[in-house]
Amino acid sequence: MTDEQPRVLVVGEALVDVVPDRDGTPRDLAGGSPANVAIALGRLGRDVRLVTLLGDDDRGAAVRAWLGASGVEVLARPTGSGRTSSAAVTLDASGAASYDFDLDWSLEDVPDEACDVLHVGSIATVLEPGARAVLDAVRRCRGRALVSLDPNSRPAITPDRAGPAARVEELVALADVVKVSDEDLGWLHPDDEPLTTAARWATRGPGLVVVTRGGAGAVAVRPGGSVLEVPGVPVTVADTVGAGDTFSGVLLDALLALGVAGPGAADALRALSDRDVLGAVTTASIGAAVNVSRPGADPPWRAELTAALGGPGSGEE
Repeated sequence: MTDEQPRVLVVGEALVDVVPDRDGTPRDLAGGSPANVAIALGRLGRDVRLVTLLGDDDRGAAVRAWLGASGVEVLARPTGSGRTSSAAVTLDASGAASYDFDLDWSLEDVPDEACDVLHVGSIATVLEPGARAVLDAVRRCRGRALVSLDPNSRPAITPDRAGPAARVEELVALADVVKVSDEDLGWLHPDDEPLTTAARWATRGPGLVVVTRGGAGAVAVRPGGSVLEVPGVPVTVADTVGAGDTFSGVLLDALLALGVAGPGAADALRALSDRDVLGAVTTASIGAAVNVSRPGADPPWRAELTAALGGPGSGEE
């Protein structure tokens, strides 16, 4: 890469997670899967902008402040309702989160912003009317930027599997990097083993498909058939809110550090050695472990990630 900072554009929902405190009292925490990815990249010092929808309300102001505090430039259109979207979070005994959404995703278009990386994912990719604008942005950026996808399935929002599964398949074929959880794959394609689906996706266009498996680690699948396993990171889990999003953000940061960005990104990604890919996925796993060690979506800052990796120089350009 040149000395110029690569530009990252993230498109998708930003909202407020209503999370129960230890005593069960609900509290508002800013979140949303794409917004969390943007936060992770901003905290690692990346030039990142988020295209989203926010209401003109106290929650919207809080989300803007949260994003800005981590260095994310917010390109927000107003929601049709005037309210900022929210998700009521329920935590089970292990800290795993489930969500009940009150969501507005009526994005009409994505500005044609110059970028070296485009990341899309979650509800924004499958919920109309905004999902069409997201797809158009991916088509526009393919070949011009590294295109990253995290499907992050939300059955509570899209209970009919057929439509979301078809749209995800369309986006996978346009993406360079796909990060997906084994739970997402199990919902999208319940008749297939998750790694079977990941291997099929790796033949359809992406240069890298990474399947996360919670505490069991992650598996990277490459187009040539390489399957690379990364073990889980031992950690005391506060909750899992934002874990996959942190993984995606840190993975993109690690790929940027390897020079994977811009018009040549697809070729650069495929040219990486298995060792480089393993290093990037391991770094992402460690970043996600930092996030789950504390409540809510709270990705590591650069100094925290460096410390978690074992010292100066780890994971940095």
